[in-house]
Amino acid sequence: MIVLPDSASAAIMSEGERAYPNECCGALLGSMDDSGGRVVSEILPIHNGRETEEQYHRFVIGPDDFMASEKTARARGLDVIGFYHSHPDHPAVPSDYDREHALPWYSYVIVAVKSGVSGDLTSWELDGDRSRFIKEL
Repeated sequence: MIVLPDSASAAIMSEGERAYPNECCGALLGSMDDSGGRVVSEILPIHNGRETEEQYHRFVIGPDDFMASEKTARARGLDVIGFYHSHPDHPAVPSDYDREHALPWYSYVIVAVKSGVSGDLTSWELDGDRSRFIKEL
């Protein structure tokens, strides 16, 4: 389960609008609470490393950016507990591509951005057998 403060939701929505018509992406930094839930403290925007002509429907966080987000989190006394990205002109529901590139345990926040305006925001966790996402938020 994820705890996503309004300030983090607003920041993700703003990132989605800023990147439109392309997908934005970034890391969720935070910690685990006593019940095992992920609590987001802040977001860390990451440059969409996908080829420019593909950024309208795909994103990629490269290994160097992944490691940099881990180092940033540790320096702030936090962990990378998930990732976020936007779906320009599509619902805030993970695609098969999202599932194929996700890892179990992390939270995956998706914001729908229609015509440049953010809308629905959801969060998902990949099932341990990688067959489906389970909705968190």
